[in-house]
Amino acid sequence: MGVHDFEITGADGAKRSLRDYDGKVLLIVNVASKCGLTPQYEGLEALNQATKDRGVQVLGFPCNQFAGQEPGTNEEIQDFCSTSYGVTFPVLAKIDVNGPDADPLFVHLRGEAPGDFGPDNGFLFEHVRKTRPEAIGTDEVKWNFTKFLVGRDGAVLRRYEPTVTPDEIRADLEELLA
Repeated sequence: MGVHDFEITGADGAKRSLRDYDGKVLLIVNVASKCGLTPQYEGLEALNQATKDRGVQVLGFPCNQFAGQEPGTNEEIQDFCSTSYGVTFPVLAKIDVNGPDADPLFVHLRGEAPGDFGPDNGFLFEHVRKTRPEAIGTDEVKWNFTKFLVGRDGAVLRRYEPTVTPDEIRADLEELLA
């Protein structure tokens, strides 16, 4: 099973298959509008603009599971993303990425790329260690702006923890596009 075997829901409620992105490199990100990392939207959009014509698709999945930092409706989230950051990549319907109601796509992503969230994540590691200690050492998404890189064939290639910026991912994308 690969990423292309999953269905996603747009902010408008319409379902679509990730098979629509077969042949594209995907960067799948859980996003939030009221997080200290929210300015990463700017870098994600820059990455999207620089690579979309070469076969990369950024997909944003709003999630309110981390300190209530994505409280808005799907419509409010869309408005925020477009007016505050000029986001043109798809920002889909709000989902859960952990727990019993976790979206099946994120269950798959987490299983394929469990991550390496440790002290090198600095302030965020300390925050998660204090507020969500049960998550340390698991495949759970630890915070907003965790990113998953997916190959053209739908295989999960890598997970980037929230503190990794979109600019730091650019070299990996360029390698895949070469």
